[in-house]
Amino acid sequence: MDVPALVAQAREGRPRAVARLISLVEGASPQLREVMAALAPLTGDAYVVGLTGSPGVGKSTLTSALVTAYRRAGRRVGVLAVDPSSPFSGGALLGDRVRMSEHASDPGVYIRSMATRGHLGGLAWAAPQAVRVLDAAGCEVVFVETVGVGQSEVEIASQADTSVVLLAPGMGDGVQAAKAGILEIGDLYVVNKADRDGADATARDLNHMLGLGEARRPGDWRPPIVRAVAARGEGVDEVVEALEKHRAWMEERGVLAERRRARAAREVETLAVTALRERIGDLRGDRRLDALAERVATGETDPYTASDALVRDLTAP
Repeated sequence: MDVPALVAQAREGRPRAVARLISLVEGASPQLREVMAALAPLTGDAYVVGLTGSPGVGKSTLTSALVTAYRRAGRRVGVLAVDPSSPFSGGALLGDRVRMSEHASDPGVYIRSMATRGHLGGLAWAAPQAVRVLDAAGCEVVFVETVGVGQSEVEIASQADTSVVLLAPGMGDGVQAAKAGILEIGDLYVVNKADRDGADATARDLNHMLGLGEARRPGDWRPPIVRAVAARGEGVDEVVEALEKHRAWMEERGVLAERRRARAAREVETLAVTALRERIGDLRGDRRLDALAERVATGETDPYTASDALVRDLTAP
């Protein structure tokens, strides 16, 4: 495959080229290193917005409405919609893309559904590299929509510039709002389906929870709470306004650059740990690992000493 030609076509906004690059990422192609090296100088401009929340709160509907709003403003938009994989068959119904079918014919929008393939945290393992592909392809805003997540699945906070947490009336009481986890990661909170009974109570409980959070100094960002009915387009402009305010605040304070450096550090660390894990896996059946295991099993040494010896062996020049 001619990677430079493929990257050039993606820069021109050709959907098929973008799709092939993301497929190389998802399939962990042997050419992935070449692809990432070619994309590196072309990235760093996209504003990455993560949307997360429990199943049924309206993430796909809000994402679609936000795409409409940003396209109206002339922005090129990319969407990564992550769907859960079956733990039994391994398959996935990529339904989020179905819900955004109104944008399918828009050349300024690229939508990609990805299956988690067993990866925990609400995202697919290939999501960071896929975001980089969309960034290099000229998408000015990239929305990353997680699977329907629980209280502790907060990986999106480390992958996005701005994290949007969606809630809906009837999803729990004030005790749920006070629990640690997903309700601590938001830069913006959206109470969707705000035309339903209980919306006021949900917003009130959320506001109370935010008031109990860590002390903020003057000038620090306090996550706003926006009410919306995404299915009717109500409150969407307010969400966009809040997103742009948060982006401006981050740029002014240097927070955006800091978050992106931290994101890059986590990605490098993940790749390094994965490479080490593969090397350790290659040692199964190897005499060195077997010898260390035998010594631990017979009590001659402890697991920590054995693991230190293994790491020294793996990292020796």
